[in-house]
Amino acid sequence: MPGLTEVRENHKLELAKEVLSSGGAIRLRALGTSMLPSIWPGDVLRIESKLGEDFVPGDIVLVARDPRFVVHRLVEKRNSQWITRGDALPENDPPVADSQLLGKVSTIHRKSRAITPSPRLKPLIRLLTWTLRHSNSARNIALRIHSIRQRTCKSG
Repeated sequence: MPGLTEVRENHKLELAKEVLSSGGAIRLRALGTSMLPSIWPGDVLRIESKLGEDFVPGDIVLVARDPRFVVHRLVEKRNSQWITRGDALPENDPPVADSQLLGKVSTIHRKSRAITPSPRLKPLIRLLTWTLRHSNSARNIALRIHSIRQRTCKSG
C-alpha cells in the first residue's frame, strides 16, 4: 500500500503531465546532480510542452520514468525510441518512447539569471562535463563551491 508521500508525488506527476499534454508549461526545481554543469541543484527549470514539434538531439527534456520524472539530455533517436543521458553520467539511460517525453527545458533560472539551454555544448563546458562525469572528486569540489556560492548570495 503506497504511503502518503508517494500518493502526493504521484498526484504532482499526473498534474504536470496533464498541464504539459494540454500545451502548457510548468516550473520545477532541480534537485539532483546528473545534469551538471548545465543544471545545478536549486536551479528552477521552465519546461514547455512540445506539442506538434519534434525533439532534436541535444534538447534537455522532461522524461516520465515511472514513478518519477527525470530531466536529461536527448542523445539520439534509435528506431522509434529516444536515448537520454544526464550530462554528468557515464552511461545512457534505458530507451524511452516519444510518449514519455513530456516537454523541453526552455529556460534555466539561476539566481537572477535566465539561461536558455543550447543543444550544443561549448567546448569548455564539454570539457567540464567530461571531467565531472569521470571524477567523483571533481564533482564533489564543484558541488561544494556551488553550495558556498549559494549561501554567500543568500546572505549578501
